Amino acid sequence: MQTIQAHNYKIVFDNSGYEFLTEIITPQLYSKIFIIVDENTSDQCLPYFLAHFATEVTIEIIELEAGESHKNIETCLGIWNSLTELEGDRKSIIINLGGGVITDIGGFVACTFKRGIDFINVPTTLLAMVDASIGGKNGVDLGNLKNQIGIIKEPKAVIIDTHFLSTLSAREMRSGLAEMLKHGLIYDKKYWNKFKNLNDLNTDDLNDLIHESIQIKNTIVSEDLTENGIRKSLNFGHTLGHAIESYLLEHPTKKSLLHGEAIAIGMILESYISKEKNLISENEYLEIKELINSLYEKVEFNDIDIKKIIELLIFDKKNEFGTIQFALLNGIGKIKINQTSENELIINSFEDYKN
Repeated sequence: MQTIQAHNYKIVFDNSGYEFLTEIITPQLYSKIFIIVDENTSDQCLPYFLAHFATEVTIEIIELEAGESHKNIETCLGIWNSLTELEGDRKSIIINLGGGVITDIGGFVACTFKRGIDFINVPTTLLAMVDASIGGKNGVDLGNLKNQIGIIKEPKAVIIDTHFLSTLSAREMRSGLAEMLKHGLIYDKKYWNKFKNLNDLNTDDLNDLIHESIQIKNTIVSEDLTENGIRKSLNFGHTLGHAIESYLLEHPTKKSLLHGEAIAIGMILESYISKEKNLISENEYLEIKELINSLYEKVEFNDIDIKKIIELLIFDKKNEFGTIQFALLNGIGKIKINQTSENELIINSFEDYKN
């Protein structure tokens, strides 16, 4: 059985994951299984999952509308009501089958229903596999502000089945790739270098890269579950990336971005800030900028956009004592946490990105 031991749970891969589920979800331990899906995973992933998961425990399906715009307390209210109407109790368990929105909101609902029931994440997107489902962060957005309401509690298990990646578009795959690139930039230069020739990689290579990416995130999280130290390194690209994502999510005319697309821009901007603070060299910055720009479509920002994005930074959940916190690169493969930046430098990073 191919597994990674996380802090208090196991991450189990491919067919071994279904065997593991059958072992731990038994009528002796659980009264009912609730599987949370969205309209996409209900159609594309749920039949495959049910065909591979054997259990005698009663299963109920709760289907949500797809998309980040539904990751809010109103959706949670609907799920809590459904759990109640379907006679969920303290011995129920939730399986979150979907992308990052489903694992985030499903975990949060599980942590708060009846003061907390067990849950298992079965991520179906690349982003959720290498990032959202790992590490115990569960939560919802507050308006357009990302992950403002939440709790850290680890799942009972995470099941990684790369079969589900066949349901994704190329755009969704690139979104997940951004978090993998981040893991190389903050933790392992050799891992980062493996992405320089993406066209030469085959399916087995991708599976190995996914496993390695999960291992990197798990190693960091296991050292610092509650994000008081090294776990802050995972925020690289996210301070500005989240602000960009939030801003475009509610913009009346501009196209919204997938999470990884916004983080990719954030990584370029925060790499520029790292360069200007003499933490990485000009050559390292250009290497990062060129590789990321080769993978992601350029987004246009005008002066008003940049001003509004900077204003959103103050609401970032990583801030402390009103100070905007950055995790900046300290050379490729290394990170420096608890860093700050002047607004002028942030503006300059956008100007450099535009050019």
